[in-house]
Amino acid sequence: MADAEAVPDEHKAGGPVETEVDQHGHSSFDALRPPSDELLSDCVHCGFCLPTCPTYALWGEEMDSPRGRIYLMELASSGDIAIDDVFVTHMDRCLGCMACVTACPSGVQYDKLIEATRPQIERNHPRTAADRWFRRLVFALFPYPRRLRLAALLGLAYQRLRIGGLLRRSGLMARLPARLQALEDLLPEVSLRDLQRRMPTHVAPRRLPGDAGMPAPVRRVGMITGCVQSVYFGDVNAATARVLAMEGCEVVIPADQGCCGALMEHAGDEETALAYARRMIATMEQADVDTIVINAAGCGSTLKEYGHLLRDDPGWADRAAAFAGNVRDISEVIDELEPRAPRHPIPARIAYHDACHLSHAQGVRRQPRSVLGEIPGLEVVELSEPDICCGSAGIYNLLQPEAASDLGVRKAATVAAVAPDALVTSNPGCLLQLKRHLEVDLPLLHPVQLVDASLRGVNPVA
Repeated sequence: MADAEAVPDEHKAGGPVETEVDQHGHSSFDALRPPSDELLSDCVHCGFCLPTCPTYALWGEEMDSPRGRIYLMELASSGDIAIDDVFVTHMDRCLGCMACVTACPSGVQYDKLIEATRPQIERNHPRTAADRWFRRLVFALFPYPRRLRLAALLGLAYQRLRIGGLLRRSGLMARLPARLQALEDLLPEVSLRDLQRRMPTHVAPRRLPGDAGMPAPVRRVGMITGCVQSVYFGDVNAATARVLAMEGCEVVIPADQGCCGALMEHAGDEETALAYARRMIATMEQADVDTIVINAAGCGSTLKEYGHLLRDDPGWADRAAAFAGNVRDISEVIDELEPRAPRHPIPARIAYHDACHLSHAQGVRRQPRSVLGEIPGLEVVELSEPDICCGSAGIYNLLQPEAASDLGVRKAATVAAVAPDALVTSNPGCLLQLKRHLEVDLPLLHPVQLVDASLRGVNPVA
């Protein structure tokens, strides 16, 4: 079996074609896929994005709003400003939540603009040694499930020995850099059972009472298990496979699928992300599936963008577009399927939090609510400020811990205000972020876990 921890050289080959510099000829951006002048000109600076932008909501600073950042991009594109510390600070403060994309009446593609700008920063702006070290630490760990399991085992020992409490009482924790404090604070609780869990490579459609024989698959689904998801949220993956099987799907789970590249793409490490994308495409092509399902919103938004990311790679553009066209969030797949297994009641009041990379980046809002609405007895309560990000945003809560913490506290207050029995959201980062900031002890669940529980006749909220 191929090593899922490494990206083979063949998936790093066939690099992108360089684009020409902008019409001014002296852009501060380099020639490799700079932000498009045409897309920049779409912004009319109307301000409809301002109320939905998390950093503008925090600080009221124009350059920390989408239109302000677009203005900075325009100045850099024309060579009027450099990619300097000020420019980078305002771009780094952007969560990439894409709430502005939903709010914009002019159809400005801010997602494509910020994702084109971040690689420019990484290539053309020298970061401090501490910043480089921390980013290398994150990207040497999170995309690799094997390394994550080892780190989780060490984290389990850390928690069992109550080392964190000792560090706090001694005052040493407060002396650590804010990013390391955030990393410690977000450490999930895991068990040895979690760390030993492995998904099967194939799950057949489930035979239900009344079936004359083994049912024919209604769909052959390729399941992407994720990196953080597979280690820290294995229950979500298990629930996903069970629900698909009970609804008549054949589920294929390639063992060597590796990372999808989402974290690297969102942080500007574009070439590494593209190498992971090529590998994922090749893996799913070999699996020969009808639909590719993902249950992590941040990963899903990148998977659906593979066609755009590899658009100028002649050897992969068509393959990437075909792949992206087959990607569905788990809520989309359940919503598309004709219900086959009966739903049992779950009498509970749950708050649903829209993960930004599901609702804004993917435009998937109705389907999770529809899927949850099919569960008898379940009341779904909406939160105030639904478009304001919780502060997770990939690794934003590690790179910008102070702003992320402010947003986490703000989101937790909206949850507490509706007094739910449980909180439900579709992204592992959101689950970790909200668990950190909620002052009440609530079950935190993925929507598919509730569907799975309803199909099995159990109540995970009780």
